[in-house]
Amino acid sequence: MLKEKIKALAHTIAPELIGIRHHLHANPELSYQEFKTAAFVQEQLTQMGIEFEVKATTGILATIKGNNPTSRIIALRADMDALPIQEENNVPYQSQNEGVMHACGHDVHTTVLLGAARILNELCAEWEGTIKLLFQPGEERNPGGASYMIKDGVLENPRPDGIVALHVHPGLDVGKLSFRKGRVMASADEIYITIRSKGGHAAAPHLTADTVLIASHLIVSLQQIISRNNSPISPSVLSICSIQGGNTTNVIPSEVKLMGTFRAMDETWRYKAHELIRKQAIGLVESMGAEIDLHIDIGYPTVDNDPEFTEAAWQLANDFMGKQHVEETELRMGAEDFGYYTQVIPGCFFRLGVRNEAKGIIHQVHTPKFDIDESAIEIGAGMMAFLGISLTK
Repeated sequence: MLKEKIKALAHTIAPELIGIRHHLHANPELSYQEFKTAAFVQEQLTQMGIEFEVKATTGILATIKGNNPTSRIIALRADMDALPIQEENNVPYQSQNEGVMHACGHDVHTTVLLGAARILNELCAEWEGTIKLLFQPGEERNPGGASYMIKDGVLENPRPDGIVALHVHPGLDVGKLSFRKGRVMASADEIYITIRSKGGHAAAPHLTADTVLIASHLIVSLQQIISRNNSPISPSVLSICSIQGGNTTNVIPSEVKLMGTFRAMDETWRYKAHELIRKQAIGLVESMGAEIDLHIDIGYPTVDNDPEFTEAAWQLANDFMGKQHVEETELRMGAEDFGYYTQVIPGCFFRLGVRNEAKGIIHQVHTPKFDIDESAIEIGAGMMAFLGISLTK
């Protein structure tokens, strides 16, 4: 039975995959700088005899053909970039690149897809259709590597009938998966604000506009946009995450910079909120005597799992894992550039459990102590291969 062959292969290659993950984790690269990572992935694909093309500078599109390759086409995607975080884990595979860490699990995603590639390639005489493997750069940074991959034609010639990706989930125990149909993640936009005045002596605030005071008023004021303009049953978040200005006790700085993020589950409200942010910020700052530069960098769209395609993947996961090991994913205000793919073709973005409290593996993504229970790699590789083969039917 093909399912059992996939599980057996995943188990056999699991130690090698863990070694691959250790190499990737120890050598992280930031968004759009994944040159060594891409070269390593290309080397692995070459060893497997899998054809590939370089896309979007540091991205890779690999293709595996089964029998009757034009019958149905499925894409499987993994992201490869790391984050500007200093790792605090004391492990043999700790990051060797100062200030850079695979703190979001993209090393795991890449490893899982390489494992799936090996399984698919070894069993290519036993399934039909074509599977496209997308190793993608730049998921962590606007405008998102997915947008560049799409522009470079990865969803064309031939066009996939659907696309699947997974993401590690430190809130879900290892040995479990989770799925959700419909909208599953929020849009994400970046906000950059600079408040300017001529600056002055702290003892004479009446002779200038107090940029620090204005910034504090603005931060509080912007929260009203969410609480008093958006429907309370439509999730939305506005967070100012950085304040930069001043460097001593007795000088009102001539410039204060703010940075933040805006998330929404409703695309109509998303763009209405942009206008409200602009109106509120410009009006408040100018009314207090300062000048303002404001830029909203449009980021990722919502991630929308196609209901029918995701239902099919969910049922396949029940079959592969056992229904008791598959849950429903919670709605999340996090964002993912996988949303670009789901705007073009049906998609399914699901979660891979990596938590193990007994081993102390409890830390969230985007933190210096994030890690995984590596038994999840075998599960992820087998599941992705099984989905790719089964969804081509």
